[in-house]
Amino acid sequence: MIVLAFDTAQGALSAAVRDGEGELAAIFEERTRGHAEALMPMLETVLAEAALGFAGLDALAVTVGPGTFTGLRVGLAAARGLALARGLPLVGVTTLEAVAAPVSAVAGEAVVAAFDARRDEIYLQVFDDGLADARPQPDASNIARLAVSRLAVEGPEAFRVPPPPLYIRAPDAKLPGGRDPGEAA
Repeated sequence: MIVLAFDTAQGALSAAVRDGEGELAAIFEERTRGHAEALMPMLETVLAEAALGFAGLDALAVTVGPGTFTGLRVGLAAARGLALARGLPLVGVTTLEAVAAPVSAVAGEAVVAAFDARRDEIYLQVFDDGLADARPQPDASNIARLAVSRLAVEGPEAFRVPPPPLYIRAPDAKLPGGRDPGEAA
């Protein structure tokens, strides 16, 4: 099963292609802006490095949050569009799970993944075991590995409904006049 995974949720942009045996290609770059403009060219590059096209994929994987509102929308919109166009299953992975994935824990120990949520808050998730040094940003290499594992256990049909975004709080954006998007007019 060949999976294309990508992340746009935080301060990086990454893409990876993996099959059941290992990673075929991966790109990771620190990026705080311009995810929307850079995502599709990066996907084309990582697929070319893996000697594949979109037609050669069996599944997609994307981070669902928590993360920046715009970053999550960019990644999820692209993933949903590609999944719909190609008829592919789409696996959602949390950003904190992607950060914790390369870390190994001994039985009885916990792995904690956390990052700045702004406004003097943090996003935090605790994992008990089965998860080395990890990047402080989600990495598509880890997302692809998690997706391949889930697809092997649950099967592609379990991922035919696109994953929803994981929003922990309301967006920072305001409507004209300073109203919150959820307020009545």
